[in-house]
Amino acid sequence: MNIPEPNAGDADFSKMVAVGGNYLAGYQDGALYKKGQSLSIPALLAEQFKLVGGPIFNQALMPDDNGLGLNSKIWESWFVTPSHLGYKTNCEGVTSLSPLKNAISNIAATPYLSGIAGNSVQNLAVPFATVSDYFNPAFGLSSFTGNTNPFYARLASNPGVSTLYGDVHQQNATFITAWLGMEDIFNYASRGGTGAAIPSATSFANYLDSILGGLTANGAKGVIANIPDFRSFPYYTLVAWDNAELRQTQADSLNDIYIPAGLTNIFFVEGRNGFVIDDPSVFDNIRQLHAGEYITLSAPIDSMKCYKYGLLINTINDRYALDSSEVYEIDQATSAYNSIIAQKANQYNLAFVDMNSYLKKVVSGIKWNGVDFNAEFVSGGFFSLDGYHPNQKGYALIANEFIRSINSKYNAFIPDVYCTECDGVKFP
Repeated sequence: MNIPEPNAGDADFSKMVAVGGNYLAGYQDGALYKKGQSLSIPALLAEQFKLVGGPIFNQALMPDDNGLGLNSKIWESWFVTPSHLGYKTNCEGVTSLSPLKNAISNIAATPYLSGIAGNSVQNLAVPFATVSDYFNPAFGLSSFTGNTNPFYARLASNPGVSTLYGDVHQQNATFITAWLGMEDIFNYASRGGTGAAIPSATSFANYLDSILGGLTANGAKGVIANIPDFRSFPYYTLVAWDNAELRQTQADSLNDIYIPAGLTNIFFVEGRNGFVIDDPSVFDNIRQLHAGEYITLSAPIDSMKCYKYGLLINTINDRYALDSSEVYEIDQATSAYNSIIAQKANQYNLAFVDMNSYLKKVVSGIKWNGVDFNAEFVSGGFFSLDGYHPNQKGYALIANEFIRSINSKYNAFIPDVYCTECDGVKFP
């Protein structure tokens, strides 16, 4: 079989910029670190684009692979290290491999917050950045001023004055790699529906139109991905809603507490039971989870195993659970946003990557280069140790989906990524 020579087709890869959030930034294992950024989706694409005239791709790299992550439990610390696999003895006295991470003090975080200004950075995807953040100068303030997101301050051309969109626009790119809207939905979902509300579809459409319209005004081509179903991520599916396994005596003991208290909506049986969660919409503000509701991976698992967290006295905090109304809101937003993304891809003549469908295939299991991948936490080979972001091998597989869409849209031939240096989950 004759393999064609790499060619750009109808696209121009002479200057590529990336706009988006966590996934395009290379965030993984709950943090941003140098190797993860160096093997991010845009960086992997840029290496392939060099085969058809693409230049060096500049990123605001972290100083090392220790990196910096935002802690979802800010009462413990603002920042954490990337997660790694290590041995941990749980509350039952069982020692096994488990994701481990450490808190980072504000002082120790300083080297990772230092700015790399000058507007020479082409990967302008910023972890946790929503589409409205692209137009907010305050998004570039440092964390020491109270800004809870320190990542744009590192690469802003003029921190506190410039905007992320303005810095992207000044690049005058010929090719745009975009993945926008994920953070608008998942900043809410990852906190159990307790974070900022998901912006309306109209608001999202207007911001997306401003970003894409401005960046393609001079004829730039590009590629844009849509938003996956939250059920594709082990962060939302690993801990089952009914994972409270009880013996009959345990169930009777719990019923003897709840029923006399008038909480007859909570009842336990032998076998699997729904955990008890906070819900201000019901009597006494607590109830059991039911099918179609979810517990996030950030929940205190040890306390659930040994200290009856979610069963007795301490109900599961709302920030760790998605109830049916929150699930409905996330599903509706995902569907609406994806319709808008598909429409804008067509309007601005962009290649379209259906990552919603692709990650569902990952859940079912895929094979690449003779290796099996699926969405199982740790063992599946695709996701990193935070259960939401891919590992480097997963990002390489996603980069290939981008390449396929680009080749199809622009009659190009960009070869697939074969990333031998990309890490999966590292075992000690």
